[in-house]
Amino acid sequence: MTEEQRIEILNNAKDFFRSEIVISHIEGACKRASKLSEYNVNPFLFKYLANFLTGNDNAESIAKALVLPRILGSSINTSFGMKVQKLIGQLFQGLGSTTSGIDIEFIDGIDGRRKYCQLKAGPNTINHDDVTTVINHFNGVRNLARTNNLNVGINDMIVGVIYGEETELSSHYKRISQCYPVIIGKEFWYRLTGKENFYLDLIDAIGDVALEVDGSHIVEQTISNLAIEIQAKYFD
Repeated sequence: MTEEQRIEILNNAKDFFRSEIVISHIEGACKRASKLSEYNVNPFLFKYLANFLTGNDNAESIAKALVLPRILGSSINTSFGMKVQKLIGQLFQGLGSTTSGIDIEFIDGIDGRRKYCQLKAGPNTINHDDVTTVINHFNGVRNLARTNNLNVGINDMIVGVIYGEETELSSHYKRISQCYPVIIGKEFWYRLTGKENFYLDLIDAIGDVALEVDGSHIVEQTISNLAIEIQAKYFD
């Protein structure tokens, strides 16, 4: 990979984060988080959590206890996970696979072999049923390769996990790794790009976008809107 290609990929990552993550976070997640109907409120806990967070249990404090975990945690993590394949597609044009059950194909930057890869977002983003599905897809590709006299080995079928470390992989990933390699975080990006520190470069690039966004006023408005609904339902 040339330096020009490396810079282009990092710039593409910034553009993706601005257009796909930041905008959907602000215009989607934050707007939804401002509506009481979006929450399954536990009436036995919401005042406790509010008081634990702020020292009182008024409507605004309850709103904070509901909003902050939603917009700073679950919503954006879910959004990122749903857009992983689009991220790779935007960063690496031409890597998409026509093989059933395979997200991308690429030449491994370490061993030089073609890899058939299923993409996953993070170390805890698959469930029990996904294990069988992934293994069956990989088995099917290898069977087809044998039929067509293609040299596709077990180590050429990989699960690529976009972020995290091997020690963080869930038990579901570990079950897959008994049959096929699960490559995560820094090593995945190294194999994909041939650049050992590309993962860190990518984190820094997206961090640059983060410095462009001050969402404090959006958070305050989201909390304020939700507090109005809470006040009307539980206090008036």
